[in-house]
Amino acid sequence: MRAGLAALLALALTRTEPLQAQEPAGAIVFKTCQSCHSLDPAKTGMAGPHLAGLKGRVLGSADGFDYSPAFRAARAQGLSWDDEKLKAYLADPDTIVPGGWMSPPAGFSVADRVAVADYLLSK
Repeated sequence: MRAGLAALLALALTRTEPLQAQEPAGAIVFKTCQSCHSLDPAKTGMAGPHLAGLKGRVLGSADGFDYSPAFRAARAQGLSWDDEKLKAYLADPDTIVPGGWMSPPAGFSVADRVAVADYLLSK
């Protein structure tokens, strides 16, 4: 038993990096979205709007982004983001905002869409 404890202690002492919590799956999937979107509302000039505070936010309402006419119409109707809308949008953007300028994310599985939607709605 002492040999096992000594080996465990030796292993712990040789670790040079701190233990970190594993990233949520949605955060990992979101990295593919970061070429167009940010979670920082102050980051402007991207191809897509920031996605901070998405849960309950009215579609097409992020400050500083020039939305498509389709998104401006959705904003005028007062439609807001929720779990169901976001997952449907990620599967096929035209089902929620026809003509909204975003293509479906390439290569996303159902599990990827669920994970990134859950992640974004928590930010």
